[in-house]
Amino acid sequence: MTDTVGLLVGLEVHSAGIQDRNGAPDVLKAVAARYPMLRHIFADGGYAGPKLCEALKAIGRWTVQIVKRSDTAQGFEVLPRRWVVERTLAWLGRCRRLSKDWEKSISSAEAWVLIAHIRRVTRHLARA
Repeated sequence: MTDTVGLLVGLEVHSAGIQDRNGAPDVLKAVAARYPMLRHIFADGGYAGPKLCEALKAIGRWTVQIVKRSDTAQGFEVLPRRWVVERTLAWLGRCRRLSKDWEKSISSAEAWVLIAHIRRVTRHLARA
């Protein structure tokens, strides 16, 4: 989960057998504890449906805006707010360690994502 600038706010690595929509409540619980002021969430079309909305009602007072691609669109289309997450994932993808699944545990996978993000943020701050 990222903020509107593209900085990581929450992170949850889970097995490939769990869909993102089913793993989202775990991330949102962790984020709700750290950032109680958070009120609005932009989500991909894969998160649409009553399951996530019901989980959000139990976790906090949030509104969800599902960002979907238009049915009439052909080819590439820039979607509002979705590019922020895609850009963050591209930045993290530059870290060679994250390009393959080398990690044997979920905790080490999460740690390496955080290390890659810290590295990116410190480089950005050093340039400024």
